[in-house]
Amino acid sequence: MNAPTTTRARPAAVTLTPNAEQRVADLMAKAPADAIGVKLSTPRRGCSGLAYSVDFVTEAGKFDEKIETPGGTFFIDAASVLYLIGSTMDWVEDDFAAGFVFNNPNAKGSCGCGESFTV
Repeated sequence: MNAPTTTRARPAAVTLTPNAEQRVADLMAKAPADAIGVKLSTPRRGCSGLAYSVDFVTEAGKFDEKIETPGGTFFIDAASVLYLIGSTMDWVEDDFAAGFVFNNPNAKGSCGCGESFTV
């Protein structure tokens, strides 16, 4: 007799803080009509090699990671997942700036201005 198998849900590659989830909700409230969510990717750019990019997305890639948040769907580009596993994404605002902030355990270094990172 075979023992029943159970499958455990795989944790998301990136954890969004409540502030980041709220920002996704705010973005989706103002999104273009054809947007299905917000997507994080890591294009090659900057002096360290990779940068974080958050954009509206109109269709999901076949292998994109999909995270349901209270305010909308958050996608992670399939080619970027390996660079982001275990990361936390936050939204931070102060008197001088506002933006997403990433705590990425895979980043081995970053440029002086903080716009790009290397793994």
